[in-house]
Amino acid sequence: MDATRPLRIPPEMAIYAEKHDIFLLVQAKKLCELTQAIHVTLSDILKDDSDLSIAAKQYQDKKQKIPKDLWSQLILQRLLKPDCVRRGWVLEAIPKTQEEALCLQEAGITPDHVVVLEAPDVVLIERSSGKRIDPVTGDVYHVTFMWPESEEVAQRLETPRTLMPADLRAKKLQKYHTEAHALKRTYHSCLKTINADQPHVDVFSQVLNYVRTPRHSASPYTPRILLFGPPGSGKSLQAKLIAQKYGIVNICCGELLKAVSADENHMGELIKPYLESEQQVPSSIVMRILTERLSRMDCTTQGWVLHGFPQDVEQAEKLQESNFLPNRVFFLEMTDDIAIERVTLRAVDPVTGEWYHAMYKPAPGPAVQARLRFDPRNSEEQLLKRLKEYWSHAVDLQAFYPQAVVINADQDPHTVFESLESRLVSRLPKVLSNR
Repeated sequence: MDATRPLRIPPEMAIYAEKHDIFLLVQAKKLCELTQAIHVTLSDILKDDSDLSIAAKQYQDKKQKIPKDLWSQLILQRLLKPDCVRRGWVLEAIPKTQEEALCLQEAGITPDHVVVLEAPDVVLIERSSGKRIDPVTGDVYHVTFMWPESEEVAQRLETPRTLMPADLRAKKLQKYHTEAHALKRTYHSCLKTINADQPHVDVFSQVLNYVRTPRHSASPYTPRILLFGPPGSGKSLQAKLIAQKYGIVNICCGELLKAVSADENHMGELIKPYLESEQQVPSSIVMRILTERLSRMDCTTQGWVLHGFPQDVEQAEKLQESNFLPNRVFFLEMTDDIAIERVTLRAVDPVTGEWYHAMYKPAPGPAVQARLRFDPRNSEEQLLKRLKEYWSHAVDLQAFYPQAVVINADQDPHTVFESLESRLVSRLPKVLSNR
């Protein structure tokens, strides 16, 4: 090991506990001190002067709930900053509900470790009532369990302003238990429940041991996944969710071609005219690009999820001849009417790059609505041509991959993901092609 480089433990993790439990802040802070991860709380995020934070604070000032899309964008914005990317992060009391957890999942935020600190309600209430705050440092102390050694610090301790009456605390605890049960189901694959009714040193030791334990993936050893589906079926979103959860490489053929064309090399110059004129890049060239990408170390060791290719049996045969054999194939299917509803009503904000939908995700205000841009390729006329092209090859592709699984894509995205995941972690099929 190079001694000039500090050893880092990137503990992507979320901690959930009752809002006023003293252990919550103490454990998160200690964990960050030891691992050098970034401690992230919603209150800290709202101190930022970004447009998203300002918009969120306006809702808070009006005592209104922050819209879930704005909330998830706010969290994602913080976790994408260089310090979190380099050092990892610890989310404290985020998310608090299953709805928030699903929003994070949809945004691609999937923790490696989730810790739930649990203790009897009487213990939590006792801790809450004895909680004290240092107004200078923000550190948390307790009149019974954790009194400061410094008399100067002890003299300036204050009772938290948020301390609530016992009957209200009991109601809050009941609500928490309901949400915690749902959160445990959401994060069951990476969850550790720790008894917090013991010395905080022992609690921290158990938290640290769990975070340092490498997560074992339930997916195939080297997942090689193909996703098929008509336009609007959610292939990109599902590929993103799969890649995030299982640490595999997400390859969208169309995005890969755009990335190659942006490079000033021979292959980029070769395919640029096709993309600029919106013509299909010849299969032989696409296969050369895919072969290079799928042969890299990350795809070889971690596995991959590919969508946008193959588009017909001929391309599927070329993929197989190149020895890139999928061990999971999924068809996300829905009717043309649903595809038209999903695709033709989509528009993008050219300022932020955010996509909106007239029915499912309307623009947040008149200013954003006025600047939305519709992609001409998403017009109903163009979409019907793309749908016709897809269905003309879908039956033959399903015959080429007889063990493929058909998933109903006309469902909530998280329901679709659960269906995919249940097949992803099951035993490998013996045959995935009859050619």
